[in-house]
Amino acid sequence: MNMNKTERKTRILPNGIPKYVRCYDNGGKTLDRYTIVYTGNYKGRNGRCEYLGCSENPFHGIGQHGESAEIIDKPSYKHLGKKINFISLPEQVKKAVMQDYNEYWEL
Repeated sequence: MNMNKTERKTRILPNGIPKYVRCYDNGGKTLDRYTIVYTGNYKGRNGRCEYLGCSENPFHGIGQHGESAEIIDKPSYKHLGKKINFISLPEQVKKAVMQDYNEYWEL
């Protein structure tokens, strides 16, 4: 199936919410309180998953990117904290996630 860019964006970003992320909150146990794991099949993945570990303000606090070959799409990451919805993230974290997401999925 060949879909145009608008259809693709609607599928990957339904209602403006990234479909292929898993978000975690450790409740402030560490300075990088939030961990966002980018899942799905984005360009350049090559069997790895990218992730973002950050504070409430990743642009002026902590915002560290990494990748792991061990991360899979539907893991139990209890060590990262409680799984939360994207909409529950602080605004600055959502902004950072959307920047990454748009780049990874070439939106």
